[in-house]
This record gives sequence, C-alpha cells and structure tokens, in this order.
Amino acid sequence: METGEKKRIEVERSILQSVDATSRAIRSLLAERGIYALNIVSSPGSGKTTLIEALLARFEGKGGVAVIEGDIETELDAERIRKHGVQVRQINTRSSCHIQPSQLLDALGGMDLSETRLLIVENVGNLVCPAEVPLGEDKRIVLLSVTEGDEKPLKYPLIFRTSDLLVVTKTDLLPYVKFDMERVRRAARAANPGVEIFDLSAFTGVGMPAFLDRIESFGAAKWPGLSTATGSTGM
Repeated sequence: METGEKKRIEVERSILQSVDATSRAIRSLLAERGIYALNIVSSPGSGKTTLIEALLARFEGKGGVAVIEGDIETELDAERIRKHGVQVRQINTRSSCHIQPSQLLDALGGMDLSETRLLIVENVGNLVCPAEVPLGEDKRIVLLSVTEGDEKPLKYPLIFRTSDLLVVTKTDLLPYVKFDMERVRRAARAANPGVEIFDLSAFTGVGMPAFLDRIESFGAAKWPGLSTATGSTGM
C-alpha cells in the first residue's frame, strides 16, 4: 500500500471514529434527559416538514417538543415550524449534504432541553449522505413520496437499510403517477426486513393516525405518565 493511500485511510478512519464518538455523546445526553429522538431523512420535497407539523399537532400538550432543522441554506423551514410555538434551531450545513453529529451536539448545547420529551431532527434533503451518519437518534425515518418513483429503494438501498420506518407520502397523487407500492415494499424489505412501512397523505389525512400512533408508542418508555395511543399498525 502506498504512503498516500495509507494516510487517506487513516484520516477516513479517524473521521469515522470521531463521528461515532459524537453520536454516542448525543445519545447519552438525550438518554440522561429522557428525550426521544427522531432523525427524519428524505429527498427534497418529500414532505418532511409537513410530517413534522403533524407530529407537533399530535404532541401538543403532552410534553415539550424541540425541532432541529437542517438545510444547506436559509431558515425557511425553521420559520415555518416556529409558528407552532415550539423550540427550533436551524443548522445550515453550507457545503455539507447532511447534518454532522458535531453540529447537532453544538445546537443542543444552545437549547433549553429541561422540558423537552421529543426531539425531531429534519435532516438535509438527500437519500445518500445521511445514510452513513448516525445522529444518536432512537429512530430514523425515511420518507419517499409517490412523485419520486418506486425504484428509489433499489437505487439507494443504504438509507432504507439504516432506517427503522419508511413513510410513503403524497398517496393522494397515486391516481396521477406511475408508482408501484408493492415494488417499494418488496425492495425496502429486501434491504431491511425489519423496516416498518406506512403510507399516508398529509393532504387527505389517510394513513396519518396510524403513523402518529406508532411514533407516540415508541417514546412511551421515556415519557413517564404519557397515555399512549393504541391500535396502530404498520403497512
């Protein structure tokens, strides 16, 4: 092995070790405070912010929710979430195509987490970069809108392999696009047999209650006294 290649491998290994260590630090911080964390990933325009707004409505009055918004530039999504009266921090990654654990840890250090029970991280819109970078979350949720095409789990398997839930969004548009739901399910479960799959429409509300029930049930162990919903199922 040439010296230059060896040095590159050593640098990459050091970076990965630093990422893992910071992710563990985030997980430890959240565990100590009893905070349940979601890392929401998808391509741009799949409906991440809309889904977060639905989660905010569900958890209103049930304990504090904090939101981290990740984007290359602007605070457009953060401004949208602030209208719901929750604590929000914007991370602008500039040239990076995903939130770095160090950026998230810094953002959390500047927040009042004393009343927070649920942390929602909206990652930068991308199906590639966030797949390899854990943020200390309890669950990773990947969104796929029907307008993107049903081949995405085949083309980008890692993000589906590393996600706990797959949410197929904008299903109200199914009559107008070419999208094979069964193909998506097969490919997603080939990449990750344990993935839970929900399909929903934020516009019509179809499928949304089952998804929200499931998220609420996940956090029950960290939220003493919270009465969780029952009867939810994955698709």
